[in-house]
Amino acid sequence: MKQYWVYLLRCADGSYYTGVTNNIDRREWEHNAGILECAYTHSRRPVKLVYADVHADINQAIAWEKHVKGWSRAKKRALAASDWDRIRELVHRHGPLSDS
Repeated sequence: MKQYWVYLLRCADGSYYTGVTNNIDRREWEHNAGILECAYTHSRRPVKLVYADVHADINQAIAWEKHVKGWSRAKKRALAASDWDRIRELVHRHGPLSDS
């Protein structure tokens, strides 16, 4: 059975990168090796894998990736910390989200 990983990397500049892959170890290595000069992470290395979630269906993985990509830095930070209470709090907040 094929597996698809939605992953979150924390970049050296404090930003986050969200992606999907079928080989999480290889993909983290590729980001840190700087394989693609035009990639978002190329100038933000080293990167660290801070979250990974496995899916059996590529369509579900892509949907979750797109969802997480739309999140604020604060929500991504909470996801990296597995702080689901904080994520729920940020979801219910109205107005601009704080990164604090």
